[in-house]
Amino acid sequence: MLNNNKQAFIFDMDGVLTDNMRFHADSWVELFSDFGLQGLDAERYLVETAGMKGLDVLRYFLDPQISEREAERLTELKDFLYRVMSRERIKAMPGLGGFLDAAEKRGVQLGIGTGAGPKNIEYVLGLLNMTNTFQAIVDPSQVRHGKPEPDIFLRAASLLNAAPSDCIVFEDALPGVEAARKAGMQCVAVTTTNQADAFSQFDNVLQIIDDFTSLCPDDLLRKLNEKQPMTLL
Repeated sequence: MLNNNKQAFIFDMDGVLTDNMRFHADSWVELFSDFGLQGLDAERYLVETAGMKGLDVLRYFLDPQISEREAERLTELKDFLYRVMSRERIKAMPGLGGFLDAAEKRGVQLGIGTGAGPKNIEYVLGLLNMTNTFQAIVDPSQVRHGKPEPDIFLRAASLLNAAPSDCIVFEDALPGVEAARKAGMQCVAVTTTNQADAFSQFDNVLQIIDDFTSLCPDDLLRKLNEKQPMTLL
C-alpha cells in the first residue's frame, strides 16, 4: 500500500548528478556526421532532444521509421564514443554529496529517473562512487515511453512508495521537466543544459539552480508542501 507520508527526490542523471551532457551531445554529432546529417550541432541536440532515449533521438534527427533493433545498435555505438570521450571528465556536481547526505538524514527517499541505458548508469554511478546511494533506478528499458512522457518518473515514485505529489524531480532538460509536469511532480531545474529563462514556460518549477552548493532539502520540502497537488495528465 502507498505510504503518502513518504517524500522522494528523483534525479535525472546526466546533466544533474554530473555535468556531462556536452559529452553526450558531441558523441551524437560524431555519429550523425557519418550519416551525412548536416545542420546538427551540440547546441541543437541539447535544446531539442536532451534527456530523450536513443530511439527517440534517432527517430527525431535521422529516420522516423528506424527500427528498434537498428536504433539499439547505433545508440550503443554512440555510447561507446561517449564513454571514451568522458572517462576522465565525469565529476559530481558541486555540493551534490552534501545535499544527498542531508536529504537522507531527513528521511527523503532517493531515486533516479533517466533516459540513459543500464551500461551508462553503471558507468556514471561507478565513477561518482554512488552505486549504492539510490533506492530506485529507472531507465527507459523499464517503461513503455521515455521523456517527455511521465512513465519514468511515475515508475520511480512507485518503486519509492511515494505519491507523485510528494516527489521533487531534479532535471536539466526541457523534455524531462515536461515529463515531471505530466507526472504531477514539482521540479528543480538545473542550468547545465539550458539557461534559466528556458524554464519559464513550466509551472511546476520550484527553483532554478546552477549546482547543489546552497540547496537545502528542508527548504525544498517546505516549498513542496506549500504547493497544491498538481493534476496528473
